[in-house]
Amino acid sequence: MSTTKRTSLILSFILAPFLVILLSLSVGRYPVDAWTIIQVIWCKLTLQPCPVDEIYQTVVWDIRLPRAILGAVVGGCLAISGASFQGLFRNPLVNAGLLGVSSGAGFGASLAIIMFDNVLMTYLLAFGFGMLAVVLSYLIARVYKATPTIMLVLGGVIVSSVFSALISLLKYLADPADQLPAIVFWLMGSLAHARFSDIMMAGVPMLIGISGLLLLRWRINVLSMGDREAHSLGINTTINKGIVIACASLATAGAVCVSGIIGWVGLVIPHIGRMLVGNDNKVLIPVSLSLGAVFLVIVDDVSRTLTGAEIPLGILTALIGGPFFVYLLKKTKGGGW
Repeated sequence: MSTTKRTSLILSFILAPFLVILLSLSVGRYPVDAWTIIQVIWCKLTLQPCPVDEIYQTVVWDIRLPRAILGAVVGGCLAISGASFQGLFRNPLVNAGLLGVSSGAGFGASLAIIMFDNVLMTYLLAFGFGMLAVVLSYLIARVYKATPTIMLVLGGVIVSSVFSALISLLKYLADPADQLPAIVFWLMGSLAHARFSDIMMAGVPMLIGISGLLLLRWRINVLSMGDREAHSLGINTTINKGIVIACASLATAGAVCVSGIIGWVGLVIPHIGRMLVGNDNKVLIPVSLSLGAVFLVIVDDVSRTLTGAEIPLGILTALIGGPFFVYLLKKTKGGGW
């Protein structure tokens, strides 16, 4: 690939999320033209009086912009975490929730809805239990005083199963009039209540996770070769695997705590990226970040415009991911690379 073509491709992937975010600001039941959007954003950023009608300012700045930004960040986090786990575990069928993050976060959110009925506590408990699930998966994998890949995967399966059972228990105990619908809606995933405060709060762990994975992406290439080969190249596999898992878990937990459980993004998007740029994680991971951001913003636009009532994101991503998963099983015959 020539230098000019490579530069153009890189710029396309960098600019794509920003363009999709801007386009999504005009999508909805209140059509907003491009000039109005530019005026609102410019006035808000420069703190100047805005000549645009107040309702359009509210729609663009308070409702659609934080939702689009949060959708892009959440989609990017889930996709980059899935790509990192697929490279680290050398298996194309794993995703961002491999170590029980999503189930743990779901339990934390359900517990907060029942006990506190407070948005902030929902975010905090979802994030806390999501990270706890990862720690428990790691401790289970240390049963044999080592953390081979298969033991980490089994630990994640066990923890996910336990937390899923606990979520079912909380749903059984919840008030069917108020608490149960809130739990069910949260578990299906949505960005309907996105605010700038959500971005500021969950943005810290998501930014840390994304930055760490981008910095370590070349090491994931080495780790994907196997422990023996990585040792021969001077890589401490235990420390580097731990850092990659921690960064991916931080990004996923930060995303899930504000958006609910949105499946399939961490599985589907890395494979689309692989079809476009190949298996080199130095390129694949940033490309997955960009594609995940674009994908979830588009899906969110569809979810809020397709019907009169908003469709939960988890439903739409599953409708896309399910058929793709069948295709993937057929292509890989149920095995790894």
